[in-house]
Amino acid sequence: MAKSAFLKSSIAKKYWMALTGLFLCLFLVGHLAGNLQLLATLWHTTPDDAALHFNQYALFMTTNPAVKILSYVTYISILFHAIDGIILTLQNKKARPINYAMNKPERNTIWASRNMAVLGTVILVFIVSHMVSFWAKMHFDENMPLQTITINAGGAPQEFYVTTDGGYIPKAQVDQGAYKIHDRTSFYDGQANVKIKEGYKDLYKITIEFFKQPTYGLPFTILYVLSMIVLGFHLFHGFGSAFQSLGANNPKYNGLIKNIGKGFSIIVPALFAIIPLYIHFLLK
Repeated sequence: MAKSAFLKSSIAKKYWMALTGLFLCLFLVGHLAGNLQLLATLWHTTPDDAALHFNQYALFMTTNPAVKILSYVTYISILFHAIDGIILTLQNKKARPINYAMNKPERNTIWASRNMAVLGTVILVFIVSHMVSFWAKMHFDENMPLQTITINAGGAPQEFYVTTDGGYIPKAQVDQGAYKIHDRTSFYDGQANVKIKEGYKDLYKITIEFFKQPTYGLPFTILYVLSMIVLGFHLFHGFGSAFQSLGANNPKYNGLIKNIGKGFSIIVPALFAIIPLYIHFLLK
């Protein structure tokens, strides 16, 4: 088979589906580890401590050069995985335009394997809406709030902006013009117009308000949980299928791979789903 023919073949597409799928599984683990910090009020004494830890994580994820490169690889992998899946689905339908008269696929395949295209489409819609709600706000929203903390100063509570060097800037002084905010996060001296501090974008506040808002908080929470159930079904079949597509089909390891896939497809989506449920129903 010529090289160009191989690259266009369904076998090559299955290889890429498997590789991008397994890479995205690694991404899910890393993303989950960061998002679990939204539960930090369980082990931090105050919401301000929890917010600071999550916003420090968000700053690292949006400024570290290595993470930025991995982010671009992730975006490409998502697009490639989705497009490749659509092409494979269309090729399979084209190869079998007429269903068998006695076709009973439920006897030989699980439900998830027969509906991977539908499950993948739902997940893609979720990813897009998720990025619009959080990723886009973090990167492009000019009204993205900066993290503040309330401290009793001189016997009265005062609001301060938290800065990345561990310091604070009184919000009242910013409101009065002693300090100015440029480039969305940089604090400048109001008179000398010289940068003196850097603040944290308050992604924690945006996320908490998203799931706790009175009108849409509950529907958004339910949709998020349902999306994680869909993700679980997609992973349930996709994890083991990826290894099989790559040729890792050995009786010695098939059982182990299958069990790891089952555990991964249950634990990871469940932990993601716990986050909005905790925020909406339990976080004070």
